[in-house]
Amino acid sequence: MTLCTLHYHQQRRLLDLIFTDGTVKVLSAEFLRVHSPSAEVRGHGQPKLVANKRDVTIQTISRVGHYGVKLTFDDGHNTGLYHFRYLCQLADEQQTLWQRYLAQLKAANASRESLISSRQLS
Repeated sequence: MTLCTLHYHQQRRLLDLIFTDGTVKVLSAEFLRVHSPSAEVRGHGQPKLVANKRDVTIQTISRVGHYGVKLTFDDGHNTGLYHFRYLCQLADEQQTLWQRYLAQLKAANASRESLISSRQLS
């Protein structure tokens, strides 16, 4: 399968990965943010647990050559370069990675919930 198109649903905060054979896989903005390939998240061999990102959104998607995209999130994070190969890996391993992430949050007594709710600001 070859990835050919990305489509972001802003209101639902979901990114469709559309493959040349018509297969569509969906990743949430939150999932992509907490699994960023950036050094900030990967931690040079010591991964950092990223919490409080339930409501994060993708602001921009910029293509990088023929091999990936740079995602800019509304929390200011913009240093991860998502190779298409990595996006496919995330889609294939999404269930396992998500369950591992939830277990890590629980063990750290952390939360997916935003620290400041946009509803509180209104």
